[in-house]
Amino acid sequence: MSVWDAFAEMDALRRELDRRFSESWPRYRRAPRVAFLPGRGARQYPLVNLSEDEQNVYVEALAPGVDPKSLDLSVMQGALTIKGEKPGLAQVSAEAYHRNERAAGRFVRTVDLPVEVDAGRVSADYRNGLLLVTLPKSEAARPRQVPISVR
Repeated sequence: MSVWDAFAEMDALRRELDRRFSESWPRYRRAPRVAFLPGRGARQYPLVNLSEDEQNVYVEALAPGVDPKSLDLSVMQGALTIKGEKPGLAQVSAEAYHRNERAAGRFVRTVDLPVEVDAGRVSADYRNGLLLVTLPKSEAARPRQVPISVR
């Protein structure tokens, strides 16, 4: 007698929908599922917060232990891509681990941006394991004050 696994069913449905979307719309990009964090529903790495104000879009990426020199940011077609590498402990062999929850290796994370940004004015700062990216909105995406004339 087999037991129904709801999570396996949902995962199969997600894979089928991703396949259908990528066939129908080639621009549809689904970032690969990366088992960089432990657990059944592994999340993508680095974890990000995305916010905006009238002038800018802000991305905060949690990436402790990443060498800032390995980071590569690019803005293209309404998305920010963060690439990098988190080094592991070179002196420890895989067989010597009793538990290994702090994964290491290369990562790629693409975040869709809510508005058009000026790619030439993007700035980034890495402090204490937090990557802070400021993406100025393009002129077309900024709100404009419209004067009202009274007659």
